[in-house]
Amino acid sequence: MTKTSFKKYQLGLTLLASLYIWILLTIEHLNGGVVSHHLLNQPDLPAISNWWGALLMPALSWFLLGLVSRRVNQPYPVAVLGSFAAALLFGVLVSVLFLQGREQVLSQLMLSLPLLALFFPLYRAEFLFGFVLAMSYTFGVLLPAAFGTAILLMAALMYKGVRPVLLYLFDLLTGSKKTAG
Repeated sequence: MTKTSFKKYQLGLTLLASLYIWILLTIEHLNGGVVSHHLLNQPDLPAISNWWGALLMPALSWFLLGLVSRRVNQPYPVAVLGSFAAALLFGVLVSVLFLQGREQVLSQLMLSLPLLALFFPLYRAEFLFGFVLAMSYTFGVLLPAAFGTAILLMAALMYKGVRPVLLYLFDLLTGSKKTAG
């Protein structure tokens, strides 16, 4: 697959994600105005308008899909699509739990992320893209992008930092690696 083919997929998916957010913003605008979300859901903190998504979604999509295309040799293999779908479902679940006021379940779900990050490379671009895309319906684009980036950094630390140490300790305890000597 050539870089030109990647750019076509990248452009097409960026246009689809942009169209999605622009349609959401149009619907919000026609139904009483575009929503603003307060940081940490606290009314005394500043509010961020969903209008920022009109700029952020195309830029974020292009950037994240470009990262994916640099990492893989074919346009979006099964592993990438599966990761994207898992993040999309996770984002939908977070949004639904938030809207239903299920904070206890939501907090447990969010606390599972560090554990999941030990087993899966949640720091990859397709995870962030799916997460932001799914949550943009409920929270706009900016808040999920910021929150998702924080999750991404934690996941990278867990997968690339903590995981190798735990695997090394496991190997020492089980004696599965032979020592030179």
